Amino acid sequence: MNAGKSTSFHSNIDPKGILIAFGVIACWSISLVYLLSIDIQWNSPITYLLILIQMHLYTGLFITAHDAMHGLVSSNKIVNNVIGVFAALLFSFNFYWKLFPKHHEHHRFVATDKDPDYHHSDRFFPWYFSFIKQYLSIWQFLLMALTFNVLKLFIHVDNLILYWMLPAVLSTFQLFYFGTYLPHKGENDNKHHSTTQSKNHFWAFLSCYFFGYHYEHHDSPGTPWWRLWREKEKMNS
Repeated sequence: MNAGKSTSFHSNIDPKGILIAFGVIACWSISLVYLLSIDIQWNSPITYLLILIQMHLYTGLFITAHDAMHGLVSSNKIVNNVIGVFAALLFSFNFYWKLFPKHHEHHRFVATDKDPDYHHSDRFFPWYFSFIKQYLSIWQFLLMALTFNVLKLFIHVDNLILYWMLPAVLSTFQLFYFGTYLPHKGENDNKHHSTTQSKNHFWAFLSCYFFGYHYEHHDSPGTPWWRLWREKEKMNS
């Protein structure tokens, strides 16, 4: 699927989109550099809180790539796609041009046999593994293995596993559960075949960058993640 034909790039895209995208990438990068350098305190609850924070930042990388797929990071198509490619690669070497067509198929064929994100069973783990298989490739495993073996020459293996690898895996569950499974499971007869979280902007951000407001996203795919709460306000007004 050609990106230029699937997503329109308008001059009225909010320029703050680039700043927010860079902010997410910078927070993930700074956090990771710090976490890879610290001594792990296995008995401290702070250690496990840091894992969750890094998981949330990984989710932010994917959400940034997702906004780029909708042309919402920058009105300049090249800049938009470069940021999308970069954010996707940082998330365990995901390939933007593989994600792009599948995500737009999800929007076009939501909750049907042609939707790559959908699974008729409604069971969590079969659906999760079906979802993951759509996006994984052997190249990701090879690149991750190569990067791990290079990094372990300079960084403690425990830090790499705990703060680089584990949060990425946990983030896939976060993205799937709040962004796919909860919104699309069961029978939804509305035009977007989707449910939505109850209005709670703080929890909506913590859970999945407002993508629990999933009906609102399908209803307004031209709204960036950081403004989805406004769509929720409109729906509730």
